[in-house]
Amino acid sequence: MIRHIVMWKLKDAADAPDFKARLDTCRQLVPGMHAFEVAIRTPGLEANCDVVLYSEFENSAALAAYQDHPHHQLISSGLGALRDTRTVLDYEVQPSKETTHDCQQAPFHSTAV
Repeated sequence: MIRHIVMWKLKDAADAPDFKARLDTCRQLVPGMHAFEVAIRTPGLEANCDVVLYSEFENSAALAAYQDHPHHQLISSGLGALRDTRTVLDYEVQPSKETTHDCQQAPFHSTAV
């Protein structure tokens, strides 16, 4: 499984709702897309970006199909004028109990004072 995370800092944070709405049209473009979530920063919470995309793909071929899809290309080119910076991290994970979104692990014990 490939996780595709993209973060954008916008030229004007007021454009975030429109930016998100445009990105949301890319949901379910290709087979093999297992997750797709677009979020806008929450006022009062720490953030270095205005908009984030979290997505999961079955494999690198599914991610490539998404990135090459004509609708994705059209949306990406239109969003370019609104953004100041774009940061991407794609990484591979092996599906297992350890990589699910289950946070019910042993409690963390800090030794910091």
